[in-house]
Amino acid sequence: MDKKIQKVVCQPDYKRIYSDFIAVKCPEKKEFVKCFLSKDTLSLSDILKINNLLFDKNSAENQKHKSYDEKTILEMLEYQKKHKLNNTQLANHFKLSRNSVAKWKRMFLV
Repeated sequence: MDKKIQKVVCQPDYKRIYSDFIAVKCPEKKEFVKCFLSKDTLSLSDILKINNLLFDKNSAENQKHKSYDEKTILEMLEYQKKHKLNNTQLANHFKLSRNSVAKWKRMFLV
């Protein structure tokens, strides 16, 4: 009896979530995010850009329950290095706590 191995997806399917949301709530914004949703997988920067296009940029309530995987954290730290930002500037850019950035640097770069 052959066992099938199920692929475990640890990240939400953002492409499907945003496609459904746009179809139901705001079909007029479909053209703005069409180029992002045509990709096979969405990166962190794609997700943040879609989020900014669809939702109010000043909404603090949407920012409360964010979580990041290791790949995303490393991508942010690479962005910091590439653009020569300090922890505070990176935190402001991605709307994070500067303490989170410092903790990630200790965890992943040391």
